[in-house]
Amino acid sequence: MRNAGLGSWPGRRAAMSPGHTALIFGERRTTYAELHERSARLATALRTAGIQPGDRVAYLGPNHPSFVETMFATWMLGAIFVPLNFRLTPPEIEYQLRHSGTALLVHAIPVDAPVRTRIALSDLDAFRAAEPIADEAETGLDDVACILYTSGTTGHPKGAMLTHGNLIWNCYNLLVCVDVASDEITLVSAPLFHVAALNQCLLPTFLKGGTSVIMPGWDVDGCFDAIAGHRITWMFGVSQMFAGLSQSPRWATADLTSVRCLMTGGAPVPEALIRAYQERGLAFCQGYGMTETAPGATFLEARESRAHIGSAGLPVFFTDVRVARPDLTPADPGEPGEVLVRGPNVTPGYWNDPAATAAALTDGWFRSGDLAIVDEAGHYRIIDRTKDMYISGGENVYPAEVEAAIFEHPAVAEAAVVGVPDEKWGEVGRAFVVPAPGSSLSPGDVPAFLAGRLARYKIPVYVDVVDDLPRTGSNKVRKGPLRTRPLPGPAGPR
Repeated sequence: MRNAGLGSWPGRRAAMSPGHTALIFGERRTTYAELHERSARLATALRTAGIQPGDRVAYLGPNHPSFVETMFATWMLGAIFVPLNFRLTPPEIEYQLRHSGTALLVHAIPVDAPVRTRIALSDLDAFRAAEPIADEAETGLDDVACILYTSGTTGHPKGAMLTHGNLIWNCYNLLVCVDVASDEITLVSAPLFHVAALNQCLLPTFLKGGTSVIMPGWDVDGCFDAIAGHRITWMFGVSQMFAGLSQSPRWATADLTSVRCLMTGGAPVPEALIRAYQERGLAFCQGYGMTETAPGATFLEARESRAHIGSAGLPVFFTDVRVARPDLTPADPGEPGEVLVRGPNVTPGYWNDPAATAAALTDGWFRSGDLAIVDEAGHYRIIDRTKDMYISGGENVYPAEVEAAIFEHPAVAEAAVVGVPDEKWGEVGRAFVVPAPGSSLSPGDVPAFLAGRLARYKIPVYVDVVDDLPRTGSNKVRKGPLRTRPLPGPAGPR
């Protein structure tokens, strides 16, 4: 095979383990041989539809085996895959299709798409009647494999380009940090349009010849059922997903003995939540990364997870990470600074956006916009986003720290903290708190609980008790809409 990129993976894996199950979706099982053939037939159909190397092929819909087949078929042609967030509004989706110059869209959701060719997911089987492609495109590691749109909170999202090499080196980094085995049964419960589900779960499992159990969407009971029914060994989730499991009535009696490793990232995780899993004897490994680093930048290995609870770990094996002051000089141990990342997993830039690319990359280092501290042993702790930090009375306040403290309250399921203007202090905290199921919570309960746990200036002045929090497609909390809500009365003194 001339294809050095990811388009060659189905054929290589089918040759090595043709009868092994690659994907499980509901009652449907797909072997590696079947996945290769279905992807190769679809590649022929896409070529017949006019797709050439470098063209963009987009996918819009919930998690489904057709996502994987469309992705590999696209790569077999040397084209660029554009997974879209199906939770976006039609104007947002149309912008990304137009900005990426998508030529063909495979969709499970009707959308008025500015593309040359549209294929409904329900019609996709008809396109697999073609003969399997015989001549894959010659693809190099520096060729762009996909464009992933970042979940921006202001303005339009940026399309991060990830090359075949970026994705492959990320897999290498992941496999060094996690003992992924050929008998792995990985639960893919986060959305595949998100970089973590795709590049931290599906592709490493595929590379090792394991089995990916694909959930169409996140569901607490569905997750417990999948773990029990398929004997899941490995899964990724964000804080909200793991909190939902631990707060479920099924948590205490659920059989989790098959699970070898739980992996999380996306935002700082409250230590109380990590402890809840460790008390069940589970290895709970936190990592740090972003779309632009494909995504792994740091990782806490399972053997270190108890000694360094709450740490995002050390730089992954083939990647350099450092913490810098605003002038880009190195921060001292324990001194907050911006995380910078350099390595073969780092994006070459943003699609059709040279200004954003120039702003993000300095001498090969990607500027994350995230704040961290590094201890004397080299372990990273992510404090917060630079833009989320606020200054109250001259003191820096990191919302993630306050959120973690609020989460310790037994009646709290989730919390989000933002800084809001204040005439006296410049800014003060405002907390949005979701009560745990069956619990009652009043705004005044939160500052009373935090008294003595946090410095006075860190305790939110305003508290909103809400039913839920606004989220991005990857389940991160969208703080922009929270900052614009009308202020309630103060819940506690400053």
